[in-house]
Amino acid sequence: MQRHILNAFMREINLEMKQVFEVSFVCLGNICRSPLAQGVFESLVAREGLGDQISTSSAGVSGWHTGQPPDARMRETARQKGIQLNSRARQFKPADFDRFDLVLAMDQTNLSALEQMGGALDKKLRLFRSFDPMNNGDLDVPDPYYGGNQGFEYVYQIVARTCPKILEFIRPRLAPLK
Repeated sequence: MQRHILNAFMREINLEMKQVFEVSFVCLGNICRSPLAQGVFESLVAREGLGDQISTSSAGVSGWHTGQPPDARMRETARQKGIQLNSRARQFKPADFDRFDLVLAMDQTNLSALEQMGGALDKKLRLFRSFDPMNNGDLDVPDPYYGGNQGFEYVYQIVARTCPKILEFIRPRLAPLK
């Protein structure tokens, strides 16, 4: 028990001293929704001149697609909007909770998997669409993988309107520039 308390204390100290806020977007396989969220958010962060203060990543709760690029249909949807998706799929690991300041699950199933890995639904682990101003109580970003192209466009619209709200949440948590 004392080790758990010490680890929590050390995380608090590290958060206070940390110069870069790290966020990870997490879906099932890390080839559709989470790489899109990463790409859109990275573009927003760069446009706002915050690239030296915010680090963005994505992952999947499964390792099915590890090392693969994002789905070609998602890359094309993003490309049409001026967004480049350059990530490679990786699997989220329990140790990642120590690294990231904010972990955003793309749906309830992903959230449950992250909770089973040791994440607690709190300030650090949240549902992506909890920031969506138009969620109307639907907190899942639908998985477009088995659908047609319209599903990829629909997911893009959700991600594009939600990422600015996530940035609004993160801004007051950034370390002051020195």
